[in-house]
Amino acid sequence: MRNIHAKINCLFRCSLVGIVLMLTSGESAFAIKAPNFVFIITDDISAEDLGIYGNTAIPTPNLDRIAQRSLVFDNAYLTTSSCSPSRNSIITGRYPHNTGAPEIHVPLPEDQVTFVQLLKMAGYHTLLSGKNHMAVPEQLGFLASSDSYPAGSENWIRHLRERPKDKPFFFWFASHDAHREWQINDKGRTFDPKDVAVPPYMYDGPRTREDLIGYYHEITRSDYYAGLVFEELERQGILDNTYFIYLTDNGRPFPRSKTYLYQNGSRTPLIICGPKVTAGRTKSLVSSIDLAPTVLELADLPLPESFQGISFVPVFDKHGAVVREVAFAERNWHRYSAHERMVRIGDWLYIRNNFPFTRNLSGESDPHQHPAAQELWSKLDEGSLTADQALIMRLPQPAEQLFHLKNDPDNLVNVVHEPENLPVLAQMRTLLTRWTNETGDHIPDAPTPNKASLFGELLEWERGEMPGEATNAVRINHSGPILID
Repeated sequence: MRNIHAKINCLFRCSLVGIVLMLTSGESAFAIKAPNFVFIITDDISAEDLGIYGNTAIPTPNLDRIAQRSLVFDNAYLTTSSCSPSRNSIITGRYPHNTGAPEIHVPLPEDQVTFVQLLKMAGYHTLLSGKNHMAVPEQLGFLASSDSYPAGSENWIRHLRERPKDKPFFFWFASHDAHREWQINDKGRTFDPKDVAVPPYMYDGPRTREDLIGYYHEITRSDYYAGLVFEELERQGILDNTYFIYLTDNGRPFPRSKTYLYQNGSRTPLIICGPKVTAGRTKSLVSSIDLAPTVLELADLPLPESFQGISFVPVFDKHGAVVREVAFAERNWHRYSAHERMVRIGDWLYIRNNFPFTRNLSGESDPHQHPAAQELWSKLDEGSLTADQALIMRLPQPAEQLFHLKNDPDNLVNVVHEPENLPVLAQMRTLLTRWTNETGDHIPDAPTPNKASLFGELLEWERGEMPGEATNAVRINHSGPILID
């Protein structure tokens, strides 16, 4: 693996040398002063499915309790709603097409800087436990890693107890919950299908309800382990010097959620507790690429030039602070070809679809993959779906969609053609064009093709050109618009 020092500028290297010298002369003092980090990232959970975001069907008492001592973010957005590209984006502080790994199952290139590498260089004990789905742990900056099943969370308490006591720590705790296939045990609750709340864009039938109770169970299991971690930090007396960060990689694994850029796919739950955090709630807009610079600022470490995000530490005590007015997200290949881009400003969310004559599906909306999608497609054939439920199957797909989130939180009413919305539509189009040009995004000429047909057969395929490849976007560090001029 290339030496990380080859990837960062001279000033940054000199700053790190100073930190290393400080560590060799007083490591224990550093360990006491430097904050710790527990970073819990769940798999496939929409924010709206947690009690702290208004859900009443799925009990999450531990997160409810943790939220009382934390800052809860109402407007935190992912840069993509797809597993490995989202995680690679978070750990590098870069947009997916700038990481070199914008499509699922593409490993992060070795020359990409991660914030965990920088914590490790500064003397942190770094460990990944649970799902990785990015690259070799050592390449990412982790001293060690472990995995477990079914939750991916079974080793977390052991790692907290067995950590070296003379170093600050950063734990990347990544659950497999709530990812398919459902695995039920005694660490989560069980549910009755009749108590399920089916979103209006999914078909309300017995197979869908049965499918959802498995998802509900795994959400409650993730809540159980989050509670154990928080209690262990309290038991060890280190909670006051530890930042507890809870989020997800993408939305629920159901039709029109995971991989999609609607709010239920792209908005992440974000809960942060720590020494500089004033408990409460904030509507300040933040992006998942902002987590990397935020963590390094909290650790009092310099930021590399490669980060495209911006620290939101000012929001921790001034909940109305504005560090970002624009958030972007992208949708690329995930079993099926796709090229969509999203812009979020104020109460508005805009989506541009560059492949409108392709059904932009995913494994979770594939008619042959999972029960909820199978039932949805069967009802399409019967003519039993509402227009909202049938939208993802239509051809062509909408080339542009505009939603007013305050009036339409489920993103069901496309108001892109309403005359009174022309000013905000023009603004969002302009912002997206700027972001495309400044970050080196592009539409591939020969994109990765579909991996399966709508008839359920696997197709011969090989990965094609990825977004950002033709523009060498892995070398572009421009952030695109963050504030509106």
